[in-house]
Amino acid sequence: MKLIVTTHELMAALSNKKKDLLIVDARPFHDYVKGHIPGAVNMDVMQFHWIDSSNPGIAQFNRQMKILLSNIGVTRKKEVIFYDKISGQSAARGVWLLLYFSHTKVAMLNGGLDKWKEDEYMTETKSHPFIHSSFKGTENPKILADLKEIKSSLKKKSVVLVDARSRPEFEGKIIRAAYGGHIPRAMNIEWKENIENNVFKSSKELQEVYSNLSKESEIITYCQGGYRAANSFIALKTLGYKNVKIYLGSWGEWGNKPGLPITK
Repeated sequence: MKLIVTTHELMAALSNKKKDLLIVDARPFHDYVKGHIPGAVNMDVMQFHWIDSSNPGIAQFNRQMKILLSNIGVTRKKEVIFYDKISGQSAARGVWLLLYFSHTKVAMLNGGLDKWKEDEYMTETKSHPFIHSSFKGTENPKILADLKEIKSSLKKKSVVLVDARSRPEFEGKIIRAAYGGHIPRAMNIEWKENIENNVFKSSKELQEVYSNLSKESEIITYCQGGYRAANSFIALKTLGYKNVKIYLGSWGEWGNKPGLPITK
């Protein structure tokens, strides 16, 4: 399954009453109740930050995320579509999360609810209850990087760090942790470069954005909390980059630990 679906494709699935389809509205609940895609359940993905990528921290992350995904009813057979307001961060994080648990039947809606409304598809205000499941996903360490791996990557020219934050954050002019700046050797490609008019750019345009990255390299994206980095992860995977990871702790972890190298 491709990682980005169009509004037309999602509407076709709804019109055909496709079985085992789970639509997840990843926005805050106060936005969800004002109007959402018919049948969607709500999970405000942005609430679930995680900046502890130690071994115990990752173990707890795995446990808690499986509980979360069970709460919204994810099963092995479900095809899951995440969306938010635009082709944004929360939906991308939801897609990455399921991929991390080896659930490949997952995608995000291109353009989000804004594009859905622009195409004049109907919305509803009725809230949908969760149908709980017992999600048993298997962790895929190939798409998650921890603090230890980032530290070791600083000595590897084959690893490219992509900082998806804004330029002022990257330069340390905006500080959202104990320290400002960026991880040494990281290159700054802000996640907003992935989208135009609220939808993902064409493949040709995205290739220009990431033209300095070799598809032979191992690429690790990060931001403040792993959400903007998830959007860049989706863009890179869509372009055919195979070895892409997200640094889960991102700057929320790195920028709050004394003694780690920082560049401004």
